[in-house]
Amino acid sequence: MLKVGITGGIGSGKTTICKFFEVMGLPVFIADTEARKIMESSPVVRSKLILSFGKEIYLPDHALDRKKLAAMVFNSPLLLEKINSIVHPEVHRHFQEWYNRQDAPYIVYEAAILFESGFYRQMDFNILVTAPEEERIKRILLRENTTEKDVKSRMAKQWKDEEKKKLANFVIVNNNRELIVPQLIELDKKFRIHG
Repeated sequence: MLKVGITGGIGSGKTTICKFFEVMGLPVFIADTEARKIMESSPVVRSKLILSFGKEIYLPDHALDRKKLAAMVFNSPLLLEKINSIVHPEVHRHFQEWYNRQDAPYIVYEAAILFESGFYRQMDFNILVTAPEEERIKRILLRENTTEKDVKSRMAKQWKDEEKKKLANFVIVNNNRELIVPQLIELDKKFRIHG
């Protein structure tokens, strides 16, 4: 069964693209959602995170204090690498178990740092979703309680689309001008042929 990776910068619209694949009846694994679940439900991951970041990263109800953890790792590539080294192997293990249970022409694996983590190598094909920066900023400001300065700061920490394009097999332009559905129908046909 074919594995299709999807990635894109913050606000590019990868979630929307994944919803299309779900509507088409394809299984979609969202790595970031799985990572959040693991950080709250896995006793092993919890204890490693507490050891590395302190018990204050969890709220009294045992939920992860995402804001506190994000503030700690945001300006520290070392701490970000530490958290990724704890969480990513578990996400990949969960993905493999999930993948083994699927029965479809192909599956979709969505991850914000698909290329950065190197996990794109495990995929048969990789899709990059792009959108103009001003459009991405607008989308994020509409859905999150944040500032343009914070959004730009987060964007600056991600790989640029030019770097990602070198590793992508396909690019979906999500700029509110070009039609998305025909692009996705064409990709779906290709993946079903290969699957």
